[in-house]
Amino acid sequence: MRDSEPNLLNAGLYTVPEAARLTHVSVGKVRRWLKGYHFKSGKAIRHSGAVWQGEIPPLDNKLALSFRDLLELRFVDAFIRAGVSWRTMRRAHAKAQSGLNTTHPFCSNRIFTDGRNILLRQAEEDSDQALVNLATDQREFSRIVEPFRKELEFSGSDIVWWPLGRERQIIVDPRRNFGQPTAARSGVPSKVLARTAKANSSQELVARWYEVQTDEIRDAIEFEKSLAKAA
Repeated sequence: MRDSEPNLLNAGLYTVPEAARLTHVSVGKVRRWLKGYHFKSGKAIRHSGAVWQGEIPPLDNKLALSFRDLLELRFVDAFIRAGVSWRTMRRAHAKAQSGLNTTHPFCSNRIFTDGRNILLRQAEEDSDQALVNLATDQREFSRIVEPFRKELEFSGSDIVWWPLGRERQIIVDPRRNFGQPTAARSGVPSKVLARTAKANSSQELVARWYEVQTDEIRDAIEFEKSLAKAA
């Protein structure tokens, strides 16, 4: 199953290190989840396939990710951290792809509703108690997905991510700056504002240079610091 080919100008574009930095998922996991990997089992060499097919073909023979790939990473990582077995996670993801008719089911607004039933069916088939708990216990399910719901804004088939929350000024929108974190009002990349502010003692001066408000600079600094702490 594969959704329609994305317009690269509006799909977002991330290298593996950029995706790892933004999602707090290790570089190694990003590569394994999107490319698959070989492993030794006894004397045999086996292959574990990709969890899902990335939207963007390799660029210069290097793996590249779209905005939807980025969000899918965050969801898969959240379920794994919740204690869902890797085997069940892969099968649940495949069932969600089929049930929600999309290559990236965890990017769908329906994962917050229909997705629970899909996860439950997979958990019952695999006898995975962690996934059963997530799918049947509203509080447990909400503990995993509610932070994503608060950060994501859906409009039809379009999605944007507010990593500090919708009331703050940093947005990740695949249609702006190739999906790089951006100050919402001005459109200046958060990395640019944070680095310039670090090199100068006056945020008011930086605000005049880039014609932005000081709250955009403040939020850019906070966001970039949060990424550095998780690195």
